[in-house]
Amino acid sequence: MATALHGISSFHSNLVTDIRLAREAGFDELEIFYPKLARFLACGGSTQALCRMIEDAGLRVGYVSALDHIERHEAEQFGQLMIEARKITEEAQALGAKTVMVLPRNGIDHLPQEQIMEIMARNIGAIAAIGRDCGIRYMIELPAFTQFRSLAQAEEIFSRVGADNIGVVVDFWHFYASGQTPEDVAALDRSRIFGVHFCDGRRPRRDEAWDETVLRACMPGEGEIDLAAWSDAVLRSGYKGSWSIELISPALWERDPQELLPELQDRLRSFMKPA
Repeated sequence: MATALHGISSFHSNLVTDIRLAREAGFDELEIFYPKLARFLACGGSTQALCRMIEDAGLRVGYVSALDHIERHEAEQFGQLMIEARKITEEAQALGAKTVMVLPRNGIDHLPQEQIMEIMARNIGAIAAIGRDCGIRYMIELPAFTQFRSLAQAEEIFSRVGADNIGVVVDFWHFYASGQTPEDVAALDRSRIFGVHFCDGRRPRRDEAWDETVLRACMPGEGEIDLAAWSDAVLRSGYKGSWSIELISPALWERDPQELLPELQDRLRSFMKPA
């Protein structure tokens, strides 16, 4: 199983620096944080040049994250979502990535549950169709702070859409904070697990806001999550793909990433083998 550096973990580094840092820390892959890719391309960079740098570093691109606000459904907004979906899909393909993460937000939380599911099925189905012919898969993030957050909802989407290029990312914090359990992950169809976000944190306290930069502001192993139990559940599911380290902490982002990232890599690898 491979390890991937999620570009949000090195938040203040640019994409070129991420390549060097990932190589030096011993990662196998990159989970490219999309704002960094968009900035690199907007400033005159090309996917061809980026591919050469990644190959020269002995790395590969596992994921591009993320196509954001996939809940957009009004006609004009939906049209813009499809433009963005095609663009990120083409960029991922050019970089040799197989998987793009898709990320819902709170834009439809006020709607009835059945309407939420209808919108998500339509949108994810349309996105899946874009990637089908070019070999791109889409892994759904299930944010704990939205009304589209459970594995049961994801499995209903799989059934409604009927496409084999949609799956989920097992994000330890989102799953834990939304009430999923390690047993839920162990029982999940491994063909629908497209990635793992290895991370830690805590649930919000009474009347506390869902602020990830507060709730997830710790090193793996220093939060509430039983990382051993969740890691064991991934292994029991039969998943054999990449594990990505995801750190969302303004304080830790201020550390020297050349020192921080090898420590994150070591913590990640220590949980990727059976107990």
